[in-house]
Amino acid sequence: MARVDGYILCGVPRSGSTLLCNLLAATGVAGAPDSYVMDGMDPGWRAELGLPDPAGAGTGSYARAYLDAVKLAGTGGTGMFGLRLMQRNLGDLVGLLELVHPGLGSDRARMETEFGQLAFLRLRRGDTLAQAVSWVRAQQSGLWHVAPDGTELERLSAPEPPSYDFERLKAEVARFDTYATGWDAWFASEGIAPVEVTYEALAADPAGELARICGALGVPAPDPASVRPGVAKLSDEVSAEWIRRYRADAGDA
Repeated sequence: MARVDGYILCGVPRSGSTLLCNLLAATGVAGAPDSYVMDGMDPGWRAELGLPDPAGAGTGSYARAYLDAVKLAGTGGTGMFGLRLMQRNLGDLVGLLELVHPGLGSDRARMETEFGQLAFLRLRRGDTLAQAVSWVRAQQSGLWHVAPDGTELERLSAPEPPSYDFERLKAEVARFDTYATGWDAWFASEGIAPVEVTYEALAADPAGELARICGALGVPAPDPASVRPGVAKLSDEVSAEWIRRYRADAGDA
């Protein structure tokens, strides 16, 4: 397949996007994907990326400067652009692009005018209940990512005792389903057939899935023996027990 200019990793939380971003960046030829368009961005990281002062948001000059910074960061010196985009932030990216490219008739046209020929990677998790449990556990524990050796990579708050809550989990399952439906509708409206990637396949065979994705991007895949996932699973027996309990409470046991 011909090499594309870039890609957008279309994801949802707790679906393995950090794992996939790290694997793609480690190839050295597939960009430096991350969530450069997101709500609640840390001010320190915002400054590190060179993003414009948010006081100017909503203007064409702000959008132009923001997109320029995103392209620089997402390329990472590799010649290919990569962006992780959560479904809830799709409207934020579209808003920036509309300010810069107002005369174009579709989101895809604006994206490809700005970033070049794009591939769209659609990352999802088949088990939305496990996804919801992972989200709630991360919020309660404060721990979002760990390295394979157990070293903490991302902690956002002090830990709280795990507390099972059926209604909270039910609401999160519904929220993740809404995100999935949102991506489905957007792909259909834009005429996009994304490269489908699942959390389950990525976790089971990271080297194989990375090779398949590299093929879709038109870049060489790394030697499978050199592929080293940078993050590890956080699920444990508490997570498994919550899943069993939820299914019993929902009458699915």
